[in-house]
Amino acid sequence: MDNTLKKAVVLDTSALIAGFDPLSIEGEHYTVPKVKDEIAENSMSDVRFKIAVENGKLRVRIPNEISLSRIKASATVVGDTFFLSETDLQVLALALELKTEGYTPLIVTDDYSIQNVANQVGIEFASLATYGIRRRLHWIRYCPACHRKYPADSKQKTCKVCGTPLKRKPVKGKSMNIIQKEPYQETVSNQK
Repeated sequence: MDNTLKKAVVLDTSALIAGFDPLSIEGEHYTVPKVKDEIAENSMSDVRFKIAVENGKLRVRIPNEISLSRIKASATVVGDTFFLSETDLQVLALALELKTEGYTPLIVTDDYSIQNVANQVGIEFASLATYGIRRRLHWIRYCPACHRKYPADSKQKTCKVCGTPLKRKPVKGKSMNIIQKEPYQETVSNQK
């Protein structure tokens, strides 16, 4: 089958929680098993998820290790490693894997870190409940009390010097334009 012109919509948990219904939109929809784990049992999101899977409108797939490694490396480059869950990494890796298979993937998510890494690897994204990021960000972690700086991928949660919880901020002068589809409804109508 020729996938070169096929679009694939990859769903993050936030898309399902925000009300995205794969049954109502044409096209191929994908997600990862860990998304199901993040949805509250017997919620409307859970019902939509189960029905979409049962009707073949949502394919649940585990990404390969190569794609996962590439995503982790890209997340480190922009400084989002610390802020991405295993589910987030898998959603991104699945989209990257679909891209290597000739699909044009679109991640539907309101998670800014997923959007930032998606942009880093050249994958389009669309938001449902938020405006989404306007530019790619490179992060640094810092202590708001003593202003000590830490690498963005540091596992440190508190400052080594004063014990204050660390925060993050974008590194000045390190932003890039983004690849974003907006609003999502227009993107979907172009898939038919």
